[in-house]
Amino acid sequence: MAVALLSGCAGYHLGPSNGQVAGSRSVQVRPFANQTLQPQLGDALTAALRKSMQQDGTYRLATHDDGDVIVTGSITHYDRADITYNPNDILTVLDYRVTATVHVIVRERSTGRTILERDVNGYTLVRPGADLTSAERQAMPLLADDIAQKVTGLLVDGMW
Repeated sequence: MAVALLSGCAGYHLGPSNGQVAGSRSVQVRPFANQTLQPQLGDALTAALRKSMQQDGTYRLATHDDGDVIVTGSITHYDRADITYNPNDILTVLDYRVTATVHVIVRERSTGRTILERDVNGYTLVRPGADLTSAERQAMPLLADDIAQKVTGLLVDGMW
């Protein structure tokens, strides 16, 4: 019985999933440009990505111009779509789905080679209550966290 339990976990290991030693390489996250009309979304995304990289621990976060890899990008799209309506009043929206698209570019500092360039989509749900603007502002960190986790996953699982 013990052998069966121990052999079931044989494929799992601690640390990075791409074969690198944890913290052996560093990543610099530069501020994301915001090409949308949603204010401060670029700052929220940059902070969320830095936090996500630190929490993951696979790569060291470089705070100055000394990272092995440089992450840049721009927020290219922001949208809010109706999801659910009040059953007694079909004109009153109860929930919105807020989505954003970010174009992410990851380059090696030493060679300038592009490691990753792609669009990453993220979303969160918003229940506006009496003030839609405030509800969207409060949901912005959740949207930024969703995108940051996806970008971190792409970096951590990539072989470079």
